[in-house]
Amino acid sequence: MMKYTTSTVAMAVALVSGFPAHAAGRASPQDAVPESTQDTAPQAVAPVEAEPAADILMLGTRRTDRTLANSASPVDIISSADLTTQPAANMIDALKNIVPSFYAGQNSISDASTFVRSPSLRGLSGDQVLVMLNGKRYNRSALVQVYGGSDTGLGRGAQGPDISAIPSLAIGNLQVLREGATAQYGSDAIAGVLNYGLREDQGIELVGRTGQYYAGDGESYQIAGNAGIKGDWGFINATGEYVDEGQTSRGRTRPSAANFAQNFPAQASLLPNYPLPVQIWGNSPSHGFKSVLNAAINVTPDSKLYFFGNFAQSKGNQSFNYRASVSSTAVDTNGVVRNQGANGAFNNTFFLTPCPAGNATCPSDGFVRDGNTFTFGKLYPTGFTPRFVGKTQELYGVLGYKGTSGAFSYDLSGTLARNTLSLSMYDSANFSFGPATQTSFDFGDLIQREVNFNADFTYAAEVGLAAPLTISAGGEFRKETYEQTAGDLQSYAAGPYAVAQQLYTQTAPGVYVDSGTTAAQGVGASGYAGTSEATAGKFDQKAYAAYVGLETDLTDALTVGAAGRYEHYNTFGSAWVGKVNALYKIVEGLSVRGSFGTGFHAPSPGQSNVSIVTTSFNNGNAFQAGTYPVNSAPAQYYGAEALTPEKSTNYGAGVILEPVRGMTITVDGYQIDLRNRIGLTSPFIVDAAAVAAQPALQAVGVDGQVQYFTNGFKTRTRGVDFVGTYRTTLSEALLNFSLAYNYNDTKLRSFDQQVIGLAQRIDAENLAPKHRLVANANWSLRNLSLNVRENYYSSWTSAQDYGVTVTEAATATTPAEGYANQRFGGKFTTDIELSYLFAKHVTLSIGAQNFTDERPDRLAPTSTVQIYPLTGGTSDGQVYPRNGGPFGFNGGFYYTRLRVKY
Repeated sequence: MMKYTTSTVAMAVALVSGFPAHAAGRASPQDAVPESTQDTAPQAVAPVEAEPAADILMLGTRRTDRTLANSASPVDIISSADLTTQPAANMIDALKNIVPSFYAGQNSISDASTFVRSPSLRGLSGDQVLVMLNGKRYNRSALVQVYGGSDTGLGRGAQGPDISAIPSLAIGNLQVLREGATAQYGSDAIAGVLNYGLREDQGIELVGRTGQYYAGDGESYQIAGNAGIKGDWGFINATGEYVDEGQTSRGRTRPSAANFAQNFPAQASLLPNYPLPVQIWGNSPSHGFKSVLNAAINVTPDSKLYFFGNFAQSKGNQSFNYRASVSSTAVDTNGVVRNQGANGAFNNTFFLTPCPAGNATCPSDGFVRDGNTFTFGKLYPTGFTPRFVGKTQELYGVLGYKGTSGAFSYDLSGTLARNTLSLSMYDSANFSFGPATQTSFDFGDLIQREVNFNADFTYAAEVGLAAPLTISAGGEFRKETYEQTAGDLQSYAAGPYAVAQQLYTQTAPGVYVDSGTTAAQGVGASGYAGTSEATAGKFDQKAYAAYVGLETDLTDALTVGAAGRYEHYNTFGSAWVGKVNALYKIVEGLSVRGSFGTGFHAPSPGQSNVSIVTTSFNNGNAFQAGTYPVNSAPAQYYGAEALTPEKSTNYGAGVILEPVRGMTITVDGYQIDLRNRIGLTSPFIVDAAAVAAQPALQAVGVDGQVQYFTNGFKTRTRGVDFVGTYRTTLSEALLNFSLAYNYNDTKLRSFDQQVIGLAQRIDAENLAPKHRLVANANWSLRNLSLNVRENYYSSWTSAQDYGVTVTEAATATTPAEGYANQRFGGKFTTDIELSYLFAKHVTLSIGAQNFTDERPDRLAPTSTVQIYPLTGGTSDGQVYPRNGGPFGFNGGFYYTRLRVKY
């Protein structure tokens, strides 16, 4: 049920007083930037014009005369001001505030997926969206999203780009193509394309922002600067940004920790994270630096040598789950007394005296049961919470030469890129090494390298039609290399206590009797296992591509286009794809458009070869979960096969309206049929027979879990995008209104029930809200400006985390049916910003994001979720859904920003 709050009142006020337009102050794309869109004039807020110049599109077409009003493809243009006025330092969060169909979870305790989040566009995963900088392919991140549950959600199994490495201040504009474009741009462009056009303007701009959440934590500091020079010789533009974001905490301590504090008050202050909860549900503290350089030198009046690059690095520090040192009990809201168990390692005693050599009654591999012992309670008397550290580094560079000769244009370029994720942990242990365990571990590096070479040509031929026939053709070579380097030995290895100790008690001098065994201990660091020497390595894939395209106006009213592409991969073979689109102008101010195309996403070397073991929890009980390469013996034991490309068929139809001066309305419907979708299987539970058959499964052990990548299901996604903008004046004030709405519905059409479970199916269709609305307005008078944004998110589920109710059990031929145990209700949130321009060059802004402090619904007691009155949370301290839902659970954030521009 939709819930109305004070945000609804704020929306009503906003519609009267004004909001920033969805496309307000849009800058034009690379190489088609009017001088006014990125000039050095002072700006109080996002530029607002009563009648802006038409924006030239560089995405979805090879022509140079297309605008939003006459494009055969649906494209959004988001200006630099739209991005830089967002209080979010992370590009992912900035986009999900602006683009209704863009979704990303908060990812609070999500292993490496906390450091590299995987967003979604139109309900599809992050690697089904092509990202470009200045029209050149941006590289993938080094992380393959293997973490289970709703935290990775729609991006589970993806290996997409990490756009958080891009500083907002470096962007001249962002063009979002909202339809498939694989035939034009290559693999991955199934859901659409994001093209970041970098700034080329002259001047200096400095921005400083500080803020924190209403709850008093999550202090955030951002300092950014941009400087550019330009002349007849060319231009150089550079951007740098530093960000420091503090930790937030929105959970409760665990009942086991609350009991410990009551039973051992003298040691309460020694609990992990004291006085905060022993494990933190919230944003992880992080800091990092981002930079972009964009430059070009004019070689002749009609050609130039260009270079642009991106360097970024960041470090995050994540709280993992708490390992309790003692067992206790707690009563849930239903009055049931439930055990709050200690981690199994704390219940084990390690006997350190080996049997004497040569004793017939005490074998050489046995141990003496005596007082020479070790327990993990000595190392961690209050339990422990591992801290997971991730360091990311992005290095990306493009060098090219382009120009024109009459109606002919060319662009030759090469790209080198590397993304690295270095993982480590402290305050942990490898239980199988007993007293010799390390407490800190390096897990090795994940590295993604890419090399691209592109040649693109266009020719505008006069053939007697209403417009020249634009002929485009080109080729591409691409090489991807995925690498895993080995971690510390103890980060993954099995120590001497990985097998149970056989114990003997001395009954007389030199005489011993069998007195039982200890418990075998799990291998690898508790929380995450490093890459072993056996699984470390480099894995590459090469691809060659060629494309051709035709575009023209058959008449003054009818625009048509077609493109075809061939790609060959050394790993799986070839793919042919094509696309056609058209636009027909019915009357002045009314046009219709449509498109049809096929596409594909090639499985990456990372998806085919990733190998990771992590510690997961089920109702507080720890177990090891392993993701294995499809060509490995453990994965093939459970039925793995080589991956094949995902294939898509895209349909689109829309209307463009310009009913009155200053108003533009576009409505576009779409359908994406996706086959052979790549994802992670449901987990297979390991038994003793499997460990005996596949010794490599010792890393997860009996009752552990195994998963691998598979082409496991088909989906159909249908939706509608509505974008309306209106610019006008009221007395001397400029008013800018917009409304952006997305309806998106995904259905699973077929699947293998042995690999895709009921909870995964429910979340694939319901994790992201089906309805998302962004209403904006801006009121600007002289030096003063007011911006307000109202957001609506419809209801959603998180079945993988909070369980399902089965209404029809699975059979040998039919899958199980059921529903999520909890559906989280729809919400409104409000963002407000007030800005004032001083001395022509200095703008001071104050604002609040989520002004009314909305949160997702709290977790409710269900058959799979227990709430404990002792703490007010679950057994692991959760209060809100762990992935934060579509807008996060941190609540309201207030900030101030100072901008200086010359």
